[in-house]
Amino acid sequence: MGESMIALRTMSLTGLAALGATPAAAASGPFFSLGNTNFVVSLAFLLFLGVLVYFKVPGMISGLLDKRADGIRADLDEARALRDEAHKILAEYERRQKDVQASADRIVARARDEAQAAAEQAKADIAASAKRRLQSAEDQILAAEASAVQAIRDRAVSVAIAAAGQVLSSQMTKAEGNRLIDDAIDHVGNRLN
Repeated sequence: MGESMIALRTMSLTGLAALGATPAAAASGPFFSLGNTNFVVSLAFLLFLGVLVYFKVPGMISGLLDKRADGIRADLDEARALRDEAHKILAEYERRQKDVQASADRIVARARDEAQAAAEQAKADIAASAKRRLQSAEDQILAAEASAVQAIRDRAVSVAIAAAGQVLSSQMTKAEGNRLIDDAIDHVGNRLN
C-alpha cells in the first residue's frame, strides 16, 4: 500500500508539472474546457496515471525491479564467492609453486653435490689406478732386472765352469782328479756327520 501511495504522489507531481509547464497563450479559450487541447492532454495523462495505479503497475514494476535487484545481488554474491575461491586457488597454486621451486632447488643442489663427490671419487680412483700401474711397472722392471742379473750370473757361472773345466782338464791328470773327488767326498761326509 505504501508503494502505491508513493507512486500516486510521484504521478500527481508529474501531472502538476505538466500542467504548470504548459504556456497559457498556446491554447485557445479557457483552460478548463474540453475545447482546450492542453486541458484534454492533461486530463488524459492523469487518467492514464490513475489506470496505472488502479492496476497496481507501479507495484508490479517495483516488484520486478526488486526481483531484478535480488537477482543482481545473488549474482554479485556468487561472483564474490567465485572471486574468493579464485584467490584461494591462486594462493594454493603460489604456495605449491614455491614448494616445487624449493624442491627443485634442493634436487639441483643435491645433484651438484653428488656430481662433485663423484668427480672427486673419480680423481681418487684415477690416482689410485695410476699408482697401482706405476707400482706394477716398477715391480716388472725390478723382476726383469733381477731376471737379467740372474741370467748374467748363470751365464757367468756356466762360462766360468766351462773355462775352469778346460783349464782343469788341460792341467789335471787322472790321478789328481781321483784324489780331488775323494777329498770332496770326505769333506761332504764330515759335514753331514
